[in-house]
Amino acid sequence: MTMRRTTKRSLTLLLLLSSLTASAQGPATSPFAGLDHPVALLLLCVAIGLMIAILILGYTVLGAMDIYRERIKKEKILPVVLLLLVSSAAQAQDTTSSASSIVQGMSDTVFTLLTLVIGVELLVIMMLISALRILAGIQRKSAPRTKKAPAPGKPRINWLEKLNRTRSLDAATEAEADMGHDYDGIRELNNPTPPWWRYSFYFSILFGVVYLWRYHVSQAAPLQLEELQIAEAKAAEAKEAYLKNAANNIDENNVTLLKDPSDIEAGKKLFITNCAACHGPEGQGVVGPNLTDSYWMHGGKVSEIFATIKYGVPEKGMKSWKEDFSPKQLAQLTGYIKSIHGTNPANPKEQQGTLYTEAQ
Repeated sequence: MTMRRTTKRSLTLLLLLSSLTASAQGPATSPFAGLDHPVALLLLCVAIGLMIAILILGYTVLGAMDIYRERIKKEKILPVVLLLLVSSAAQAQDTTSSASSIVQGMSDTVFTLLTLVIGVELLVIMMLISALRILAGIQRKSAPRTKKAPAPGKPRINWLEKLNRTRSLDAATEAEADMGHDYDGIRELNNPTPPWWRYSFYFSILFGVVYLWRYHVSQAAPLQLEELQIAEAKAAEAKEAYLKNAANNIDENNVTLLKDPSDIEAGKKLFITNCAACHGPEGQGVVGPNLTDSYWMHGGKVSEIFATIKYGVPEKGMKSWKEDFSPKQLAQLTGYIKSIHGTNPANPKEQQGTLYTEAQ
């Protein structure tokens, strides 16, 4: 009986596929011309794969029809499905036979034939899937509906409760877990720890292993003291770069009195080399005014002395030194001139200008 049913299913499916392929092969005059083209080989492989899928789906549909045949007495599913498939194949032939896609080096007939076969196979697969859905719907309708009662005694809990809950102990286990400590009738039990505590403990162990390996074994990262030393070194470099740039940003508005001995010595060298011819090697004054007394012709403030050196006094014969010295050197010169105030050199020049005191 089973062998007869299998034979009938196979014959029916083969007749269906033969009718489909025959309808698709009608326009071809030489079916094997141009099959050596890569595109043709690809299309042929696709067609064979789809044919295998059709065989599997078709056998499944025929088996489902045979199972539910007795449940559907008046409706004839097999003829209807076969009719739909044949009609869809005929429609596919009518709609796709007019398409012509020319591929260089490949016969138009071969390309059209393979494309038509693939299109028909896709439609057949769609119809078989639709038939399976219909049969599945018939099965659901024919099956008696029974309400599944919920399982008693197991209330649903969310993930937070699962993470925080502990295992309850029965009477026998509770006696084993008793640690023998009784506080006003409250017994101390060796209860299991909650899951979140255990996971946190596991994570801390893993973190400790990674930390020890990274910082103490492989030394891939610096320790805290080394990080501090590295940060201080970077800060010192940044400070040095800032001071170096700030030294070139000095002008008469932000200049301050330099009192560092190295700055005073640098200013003295500049003064003897460039200013001694007019002001004397000790600042006592020659052609220019005396720089050691308290009288100033252009102001005795640090900013005023800096501006006098920077811009000069052309009407008095003093040139501008801003092109010869950097702002740092101008500040060093200013600091040296302020340092020789009140030194009483030999042969000082007479007083010139206005008296200036530091209070001013």
